[in-house]
Amino acid sequence: MTKKETRLKEMNQALKALIEPEGDWLANLANSSALLFEMLDGLNWAGYYIWKKDQLVLGPFQGKTACVRIDEDKGVCGTAYSQRKIMLVDDVHEFPGHIACDPNSRSEIVLPVIVGGEVIAVLDLDSPVKARFDELDRKYLKEFVEILVDETNFLPLMEKF
Repeated sequence: MTKKETRLKEMNQALKALIEPEGDWLANLANSSALLFEMLDGLNWAGYYIWKKDQLVLGPFQGKTACVRIDEDKGVCGTAYSQRKIMLVDDVHEFPGHIACDPNSRSEIVLPVIVGGEVIAVLDLDSPVKARFDELDRKYLKEFVEILVDETNFLPLMEKF
């Protein structure tokens, strides 16, 4: 196991220990974004956009100020939401319709947060390093989101579905 994989595995174990005793969705999104920002090198933003009234709306995050609202199918986050799939982008400047909240961002990975068959949010990670994210990140961040969903009460967010 590589050093990077060991670190990602430790991050997921830390997430489970951190949120297991706490079911509140807001607290868990806040703490999990802080954990990502602390444990992953080369990030300039880590956080969530929550689906509200036909838009993704800024949720808990770590990093520079961010865009507040993103429409479905717009940018990497909106595309991950509408296509219900993980988007791994090596160079955001080459992504059609990229939304430049931070002009220093070069690469991005966005993961849909799916609860009860509905995408309720997306997890967004940005880096100023081109091609920062790879298949190992995809694997462990997918597991990270699965842990979050398993350990968190998202029912208050589900009322709109």
